[in-house]
Formats: sequence, C-alpha cells, structure tokens
Amino acid sequence: MRRRLLALVCVSASLLSGCGLMPGDVERSTVTVWLMRHSASQEYLGRFTEEFEREHPGLDLDIRVQEWTGIGEKVGKALETDEEDGPDVIEVGNTQVATYAEGDGLLDLTLESMRDWGRDDWLPGLAEPGRWGSQQYGVPWYAANRVVIYRKDLFRRAGVTAPPKTRDEWLTLTEKLDTGGNQGVYLAGQDWYTLAGFIWEEGGDLAKERNGVWRGTLDSPAALRGMDFYRRLQALGDGPVDADEEHPPQADVFAKGEVAQIVAVPGLARAIVKQNPRLEGELGYFPVPGRVAGRPGAVFTGGSDLVIPVKTDNREGAVEVVAALTGARWNTELARTMNYVPNKAELAGAVAEEEGVAAMAAGAARGRATPGTPQWAAVEADNPIKEYMTEVLTGADPATGAGRASRRITEALAFD
Repeated sequence: MRRRLLALVCVSASLLSGCGLMPGDVERSTVTVWLMRHSASQEYLGRFTEEFEREHPGLDLDIRVQEWTGIGEKVGKALETDEEDGPDVIEVGNTQVATYAEGDGLLDLTLESMRDWGRDDWLPGLAEPGRWGSQQYGVPWYAANRVVIYRKDLFRRAGVTAPPKTRDEWLTLTEKLDTGGNQGVYLAGQDWYTLAGFIWEEGGDLAKERNGVWRGTLDSPAALRGMDFYRRLQALGDGPVDADEEHPPQADVFAKGEVAQIVAVPGLARAIVKQNPRLEGELGYFPVPGRVAGRPGAVFTGGSDLVIPVKTDNREGAVEVVAALTGARWNTELARTMNYVPNKAELAGAVAEEEGVAAMAAGAARGRATPGTPQWAAVEADNPIKEYMTEVLTGADPATGAGRASRRITEALAFD
C-alpha cells in the first residue's frame, strides 16, 4: 500500500475494544507526484505544497522531480507494477498520453473533466491528445508553441513598421527583408513541426483515422498547399534543405548572422541574447500569421498533461492534486512564473505583459497536436516527412513525394 496513515496508539486498556482516532487526530495520507525537471520552479512547488496541505488537512504531498531522459520506460513500469511508493499523479508530454492509455494504465477522468474542470475550454492542442477514444485521461497543465522571433533593428532598417497580419503579408515582408546580405527568415528544410502548422492552416492533416485505420494524408490537396507555402517561405533565407532546426541550432545561426526572423518558442530568445548581448532589447515576437487577418495561424502545441495511474490507492487525493494544479489560480501562477501558456484561452491575460508569451498564447488558441495514436512514435523514429520536405525543396515533384511519404506513414501507423 502506498497510503501511509498516521500511527495511532491506544493509550488505555479501556480503548482496546475499539482503538480509533483520538480527539484532534487526523487520518493522513500521502499523494506522490512525479513532475519533470524544469517544468516548475522550486519556489512555485514549495508555495503550492504549503498551501495545498493547509487546505487539505488529510493530505501530504511528496513531489518527486524526474528527468525527461528515459522517462517513458520509467512511467511504463510504474503503470504496470504496484510499487509501495509509486506515483499517484504523473506529468507526461501531451502527445504521450495515448501510449499510456492504450495499455489501460490510466484512470478515466472524463467525468471530472466535464463536470468540474471545464474540458470544453481547454486548449485543443493539449485536450485532444489527452483523450483516448472518447475518454479523457490526460488533463492539460501547460502549453508552449512556436512564434516568430524577429530583429527589430533589421525591420526598421528595411522600413517595416509592423508585424504581418496574414501569411501573404508575411511573404511580402520577408522578401523585403531578404536583401543586402540579410536572410529574411532562417527556416531549416526539415522543420516538420512548423510544416505541420501550415498544413493544418490549410485544412489538411499529417494523418487521418477512418473506421479504426490510420492513413498518411500528406498527399491531400490541403496538405500540398501547406507544403507549397513552406517552400516559398523557406526560399527567402539560407536554411539548409537537408537538416532540421537543431542542425545547426537555429539559435546559434540567429545570434551570429544577419537573420531577420526564425520560427521558434519564445524561450529561445534567452539563448540568442546570451550568445549576442548586443541583441538585448532588439528582439520582438508575433504569432505565426494565418490565412486571414485577425486569426493567428495553426501551430503545433507542445506541453504537458497530468495523468493518474489506475493503480493508485489514493484516488481522491490524486484528483484533488490534479484539480488544484490545473485550476485557474495555480495554472496562471505557473504560466507567469515559467513563461508558459495557461491551459485555457480565457486565462491568457495572465501572461499578457510578457510580449513573447502573449504571442505564444495567441497562437495556442489554434494549436494542434500530432495524430492521436500510440503508433505515431514509429513515424517520428524514421521520419518520412523530413525526407519528403527535402525532396520538394530540391525540386522534386511534391505530389509524388507526398504520396510516397503518406504510404510510409500508413505503414508505420499500421505496425502492431
């Protein structure tokens, strides 16, 4: 049993027949929580623990910080075994929920989500991958997504006075910036997360499920339009066509070169300024533009959900922890502390004063996640999307390459 009760002693022979709680004693139990390193500050966790325990006199929190490296195997083992001090609440990546739910290792939180936690108001990029079938297993905690980070000095030099409002304006503006030895944008050829946003914006998908069968859909007309926009934008810079955004790290390229824009999470700005202090105060942010003015473009939403193992023997306590961490008060405090996007669009005002996070929050309202199947990891392991992108950017026929990549995705998703 993971539950640990306060030891009580019968102090009188007269109590031997009915040993129980003494006046003033409270039955206590411990909720063990696994959170990932750097997801929340120690100061935040300390405040949360103190106030949670004060508001829940029968519960103690045992928060254990985990490393991302090797966490999948560790979580899988925890869900399969009934260890005495195993976790009652676990933070997992939003796209990992389906993998754990498929094995019947997670508690169904559909009722609480709909009745108490406002499921319909959660950011779709967190809420949707937290479902398996029609049931909700993952509860959104925080989100992060890509925005456009730009250099204000290069915008001024080019006579650009305001960020673009549409994708067409973005192309025109970027072409204007792509002069005099400057790159209008640095976009690596295999940045498939950014491509996914462009495909979703056109109404397409990476893969679709029909009658229980998943198929790759990069060859749909909408997906091909998304790839064509990527091709036109990527051409307005010198990003390598056969590498992703980490090879070389785009923060390094942006810091060292005359690059006007990159597509990245706002937190990357810290690494840029650290390498090039003269850019302090010269970095701005805007949401990835959409097809129409007044509506940001679709973006891939990363982040974390909280789940409860079905084997927990402290269900009530675990639910209370999840409710508190994902509720409005502590969720907005986490967003302010860590520069995240809160789990509901209505809470975005909590980060409005931080320019980069505000831009991220605007985009998150139209965020999406990768296809909700546990087999998607097999696609990423031998990613045909990257190869397809390089083919198109080096002049190959897009429809032919998209058809080939879609077939490979279908094969990977059918693997059992």
